[in-house]
Amino acid sequence: MNENTKLLLFTGSYANAAESGVQVFEFNGEAGGTLVLLDKVEGITNPTFVNVDPEKLRLYAIGEIPNGDGGKQGEVVTFAIDPKEGMLTELKRIKTMPSEGKGQTTTCHIAREPEGGHLVVCSYHGGSIGLISLDEDGQPLKLIDTAQHTGHGAHPERQDRPHPHSAVFSPDGRYLFVSDLGLDIIRSYRIDRETGTLAAHGETSLHPGAGPRHFVFHPDGKSAYVINEVDSTITSFTYDEAAGTLQTIATVPTLPADYQDKEENTCSEIALSADGLYLYGANRGHDSIVVYAVNPQTAELTLVEHVSTRGGHPRHFTVTPDGGYLIVANRDANNLVVFSLDQASGKLTFTGNTAEASKPVCIKPAVFAR
Repeated sequence: MNENTKLLLFTGSYANAAESGVQVFEFNGEAGGTLVLLDKVEGITNPTFVNVDPEKLRLYAIGEIPNGDGGKQGEVVTFAIDPKEGMLTELKRIKTMPSEGKGQTTTCHIAREPEGGHLVVCSYHGGSIGLISLDEDGQPLKLIDTAQHTGHGAHPERQDRPHPHSAVFSPDGRYLFVSDLGLDIIRSYRIDRETGTLAAHGETSLHPGAGPRHFVFHPDGKSAYVINEVDSTITSFTYDEAAGTLQTIATVPTLPADYQDKEENTCSEIALSADGLYLYGANRGHDSIVVYAVNPQTAELTLVEHVSTRGGHPRHFTVTPDGGYLIVANRDANNLVVFSLDQASGKLTFTGNTAEASKPVCIKPAVFAR
């Protein structure tokens, strides 16, 4: 960051409507990684994931609402961002992923198309993803298509049905990659502009019992990586941009070899350093960040270290855009923890800076002009 810009962090959490489920912090790297709470928003049930558009000054938060028949369904709440004060103003709410009867189609993830024309939400419990249109002002219009996944995976409890957990657009925005934890696949789609629908493009299978959760592309667009929640591994791929296809390269563990409680651990977030030379993954149970060195040419990974997150159940984390810090959201410790990131070695060091945040699930950064 420089004197003309500021970095804001937007968090989502588990919360009831009376609690502050969405919060805004200002992050100061020049001061050693401090966090100052600027705003907090009530009135949304479980706004667990957010997406920020710094150009249109929009924040999108998922939420859940009753369907009137004993079930639950999703909603998207849109806010205007005042970057000067770090304040949010609610603009609009729309329903997403409708459910029938006692069904549950609440969402766990929200992504925004690079061109800005659509949002995509994932329903973990409903086994489906939804395509939402946006107007020119960045406000959601309506749910225009749904893609339903079917089948099951190898794990009898965790993979008894589909569980789409995240949707990530390719760097050029042509394809959408959906990690389905329940099916051990990454299914790709493209948006048909003429019909406003999700068109299936391809599918990449993971090893049985993997449970792919979150997915990230390398900054050079030539490789990609997924963290597997169920068996605590990371799988790397090379990416053919022209064909929109993945080629599996290797799978590595997220846990130390001598860790005894492997069955009790599950993984959450994955991210790359700003230069793409290091990969980070979060362990819930071991409560650590695993660090791997990346070979960008081959997508092969070499272990660097494991670092304690200094709190229970690291649900999410982010690397600051300048690459200098990594900030962890510890759900069970109710806090955000700041680590400095050595860009030469990829290693993490606790800065001593933390901030209180009730049951944080997601943390998203964005840079704004002062």
